[in-house]
Amino acid sequence: MKITVIGTGYVGLVTGTCFSEMGNKVICVDADAQKIENLNNGIIPIYEPGLNEIISQNAQKTLFFTKDIQKAIKESELIFIAVGTPMSANGSADLSAVYAVAKEIGKNISSHKIVVSKSTVPVGTCNQIKKNIQSEIELRKEKITFDIVSNPEFLKEGAAISDFMKPDRVVIGAENEATFSKMKELYSPFFRTRDRFITMDIRSAEMTKYAANALLATKISFINEIANICEKVGADVNNVRVGIGSDKRIGYDFIYPGIGYGGTCFPKDIAALINLGKENGYTPKIISAVDNVNQEQKKFFLERILKRFDNDVSNKILAIWGLSFKPETDDMREAPSLYIIKELIRRGAKIQAFDPIAISEAKNSYFKGLEIFYGNDKYQVLENADALVLLTEWKEFRSPDFDHIQQQLNFPLIFDGRNQYSKFKLEDQGFEYYQIGKH
Repeated sequence: MKITVIGTGYVGLVTGTCFSEMGNKVICVDADAQKIENLNNGIIPIYEPGLNEIISQNAQKTLFFTKDIQKAIKESELIFIAVGTPMSANGSADLSAVYAVAKEIGKNISSHKIVVSKSTVPVGTCNQIKKNIQSEIELRKEKITFDIVSNPEFLKEGAAISDFMKPDRVVIGAENEATFSKMKELYSPFFRTRDRFITMDIRSAEMTKYAANALLATKISFINEIANICEKVGADVNNVRVGIGSDKRIGYDFIYPGIGYGGTCFPKDIAALINLGKENGYTPKIISAVDNVNQEQKKFFLERILKRFDNDVSNKILAIWGLSFKPETDDMREAPSLYIIKELIRRGAKIQAFDPIAISEAKNSYFKGLEIFYGNDKYQVLENADALVLLTEWKEFRSPDFDHIQQQLNFPLIFDGRNQYSKFKLEDQGFEYYQIGKH
């Protein structure tokens, strides 16, 4: 098939690349000329395991990058909208880029197209996309047909290629059987073992994405709240997690206690869903609490660090392991590290940080202008530090040399924001060790 993907951010780039891997001709479009030039020169704007290799294999064969949206639209039969929908000041999704793309499509289509919304958008957005396209066609005094599809993405950063190639499900919201059939044909190479193609109306498809992320975020905030209660009553949340996770109705996914969720999806989608409810006369109570618990969890962890130092971290040197919001990505959007590190610096602490991938993002964007020492490896940042603070559970942090850590630190003190280690083992080795949900 001939496909255009508009937007070369995380979703658009992964989507276009994976479709091209299956032999489709894919044109990825972006308004950022520098980004397009970089992509054509093999410079990938995001870190995602496996993405670079697939782009290299397919570039200029089945995968193309351009700024020319007009040509891309005319040459394709399916047009995917995958531009950003960032959170606006009131918590709603900013749909300006989506609607601008819709108008461009309306200005440039010359034959029947299927227009697919891949961006995460509130219920009713596809209807407005349809109006915007139709309005531009009518201004041209043309009679051109098109179909609208909602096809929400369910990609996990750090495992996006695998998620796309072997999806749990593909959700399609459309208005007629011909469109469902075309979309099923497109996705059929990804269904090798069983059918996971789910069809529904457009509004339900739009809602499915928000509902899925809201439920996953709820599990995270729930286990964090249980962890905080465990600390108060002397229970161990690590044992509680095993006890409840063994119930197949609950499962183990997303019930790992920690310092809260981050990234671009959960915080943005929770805020947008709360706003969507309020706009329609309903205030979501559970989802609002999920967001509140997540915000408080970062503060809870910070307060633990401060309390250990009698609320005075001035001139204390703290070694930070992990900056990205989760492992296997350089994404720092809404990462707990942002709040915790900035608050520690504001209180006079000196920060020595290491992350396997996200240091460049930290230096050039999120912590730009802040006095932070960035180490070349995880052990370098321990030198003369008063404590180790683990914020992201990268694999290389799971089994470190604790004897070496003890030698490097001024005092054998660890604050574990991801419950990676054994309290009993570390205490036997002479460490003072703090984790989430265990007194």
